[in-house]
Amino acid sequence: MIRTILHYPDKRLRERGKKVEAVTPEIRALIDDMAETMYAAPGVGLAATQIGEAIQLFVIDIADSDEPSDLRVFINPEIVESQGEIVWQEGCLSFPGIQEDIDRAAKVRVRALDRDGKPFELEAEGLLAVAIQHEYDHLQGLLMIDHMGPLKKRLTHRKMLKREEQAST
Repeated sequence: MIRTILHYPDKRLRERGKKVEAVTPEIRALIDDMAETMYAAPGVGLAATQIGEAIQLFVIDIADSDEPSDLRVFINPEIVESQGEIVWQEGCLSFPGIQEDIDRAAKVRVRALDRDGKPFELEAEGLLAVAIQHEYDHLQGLLMIDHMGPLKKRLTHRKMLKREEQAST
């Protein structure tokens, strides 16, 4: 089922996700909904907090459209190591139409549970590392706008308020 993606400045985007206590059939159904929502958007990642579910869960698929799907599920993720620096032009499903250069770590090591509740560790770089950091931020109540300088932040904030205003008329 495709869920509604919350758009900035929705206050629920600032909620920190709570730990997932157990991987239940409901959590697996939520993962399926999140994947379907992300693909329909279309996007490369989606955090549970972006659909109003304040739990520590995100999904990512960075495969190109001409490649087979490579859906990755991260439950209770923890970034245990980060190295280097990279500037990446990011977009966000909660900030439609906004693309900004964001400073990120070039490489990360993340520890999480998969769809079946099995622990795993993953080293990532490039787009996957950026996507992991971006979605991880969502679970902490941090947004792309928080990584922008004061001017870009103000312009983005205004643009999103105007978009919200137009959507409600």
